[in-house]
Amino acid sequence: MKPYDYLIVGAGLFGSVFAHEARSAGKRCLVIDKRAHTGGNVYCENVDGIHVHKYGAHIFHTDNQKVWAYVNNLVEFNRYTNSPLALFEGKLYNLPFNMNTFYQLWGVHSPEEAKAKIKEQCSEYAHIDTPRNLEEQALKLCGRDIYYRLIKGYTEKQWGRPATELPAFIIKRIPFRFTYDNNYFNDPYQGIPVGGYNQLINRLLEDIEVRTGIDYTAHRYELENIAERIVYTGCIDEYFDYRFGHLEYRSLRFEHKRLDCTDNYQGNAVVNYCELEIPYTRLIEHKHFEYGTQPFTVITYEYPDAFEPGKEPYYPINNERNTHVYQQYQALAQQQSHVLFGGRLAQYTYADMDDTIAAALELWEHSATV
Repeated sequence: MKPYDYLIVGAGLFGSVFAHEARSAGKRCLVIDKRAHTGGNVYCENVDGIHVHKYGAHIFHTDNQKVWAYVNNLVEFNRYTNSPLALFEGKLYNLPFNMNTFYQLWGVHSPEEAKAKIKEQCSEYAHIDTPRNLEEQALKLCGRDIYYRLIKGYTEKQWGRPATELPAFIIKRIPFRFTYDNNYFNDPYQGIPVGGYNQLINRLLEDIEVRTGIDYTAHRYELENIAERIVYTGCIDEYFDYRFGHLEYRSLRFEHKRLDCTDNYQGNAVVNYCELEIPYTRLIEHKHFEYGTQPFTVITYEYPDAFEPGKEPYYPINNERNTHVYQQYQALAQQQSHVLFGGRLAQYTYADMDDTIAAALELWEHSATV
């Protein structure tokens, strides 16, 4: 008999949920992660009571009542509502695009006025039958003001190339809300774990053996036979030694600063910087996620970055080439009898936290019946 029933590679949200379910069913689990901490990208660093989202802002939101009940059974959530702002040429605009935004742009007061203004601006691009790129698609959907002020610069920074070189499908639609409501998400359930996301991860991994600082790829020979089954949440192309080539990503870089001389830097948790000339896309002030009253604050500059070995892969580049490469890896993964693949890296997708949890629960239910 092997020492463990499951080796879970990756102590992020997906791996932690799977491990929790397996452990609850009496299975022997070992969770490993190449980072020095658990939690993956939801990991928070406690800076004298401020829980700093080390890998970017994470706001839990869902319309899945089962998932919401699942996480609330583990930890308490606060009532945080995501209401980001966008800054362009010294002016602030509310997000998502709603009546507050339209008033800030055009001085309109009623939904009828706002709809007429959007229709007027979109009519300038009615001649575009089939948008050839993201810029044409966006202009056709929202017109010049919203595009040039609030979409173009941010998007070009995020993807590292001009909008005219990005595929149109990246923007399938642009949601407009004709109410004075700055709640970014439509989901009925939303919040932040009280005490930060580490509280959630710690509960999920309670009474489970965890080893951090272990790179599965580097120790594969000694690890692959210590468990009956492996749950792999790392990069799927890396697992198969890049047999069909590397999958492409965009990465992020974070610059964290503690400001001891101010207790409130920007008055909001997240502000987007939409000008191309400003190198970062977002400025995050972490204390506002939990209504902190500390006499100091911590801010984070979020910079888009090219992905290369040694950097964290964040956003998959879902073009035709990468889709074809991933499908080849996916076909190989389905042939592995003792390895289960799950999570954003193994599935080459960008997934919200609720979808990640739902997918992990689904994989466990399938695994438990096999």
